[in-house]
Amino acid sequence: MPADDSVPARRDFLRKSLSLIPVVALAGGATPGLALATAPATPADKAGSSAEADAYQPVFFTAEEWAFVQAAVARLIPADELGPGALEAGAPEFIDRQMQTAYARGALWYMQGPFAADAAPEMSYQSRLVPQDLYRLGIAAVDRWTGQQHGKAFADLTPAQQDETLKALESGDATLEGVPAKLFFAQLLQNTKEGFYCDPLHGGNKRLVGWKLVNFPGARADFMDWVERDERYPLPPVSIRGERG
Repeated sequence: MPADDSVPARRDFLRKSLSLIPVVALAGGATPGLALATAPATPADKAGSSAEADAYQPVFFTAEEWAFVQAAVARLIPADELGPGALEAGAPEFIDRQMQTAYARGALWYMQGPFAADAAPEMSYQSRLVPQDLYRLGIAAVDRWTGQQHGKAFADLTPAQQDETLKALESGDATLEGVPAKLFFAQLLQNTKEGFYCDPLHGGNKRLVGWKLVNFPGARADFMDWVERDERYPLPPVSIRGERG
């Protein structure tokens, strides 16, 4: 569910999100079945990253799809008093780069049928739609749905209308053509969180804003002696390339 406007709620949402992503992914290693594209190194920008987000030109997404992705991630992890959100952190860039990998084409998964919609979680992925399909079909379907509901594409809705749309996708109350709403939402939310917490090497987490928010040390060589302490880690995070938060 999209974070609400309260500071405690956003912090709690992000902390819980962090616990669902393997630490190896946060420090830059690939999660099982996930091939990560790399982005060129960029200098830290203390003034914010809106200019960076505007400067990146998507390769996979069309202009209309790109507007959707930017608007959606901005509502899933919004900027607030605690710092930049997923949009400012570069999550859209991360997602676009992921769509150019074998992961997005389903090349790393077993994709032969039959597919069971009600299969247990341990049976792994159960859809013939690979991530590229989910985004291409899902974005178009959501824009059609919001067009029927509000007369506008998702990116042109008010923030409140966007939140209601995302909640309808999450719950499955929105009926989309050609793609399950809950499956599309899960893909979008997962990739948004990955883009917020990944190593900047992969296009997201610019200036280490995600790691700084949850006090994650990053790719430091050794911080295990602090794991069992009930104290805040005193040093800033470090990326694989040596960027410090």
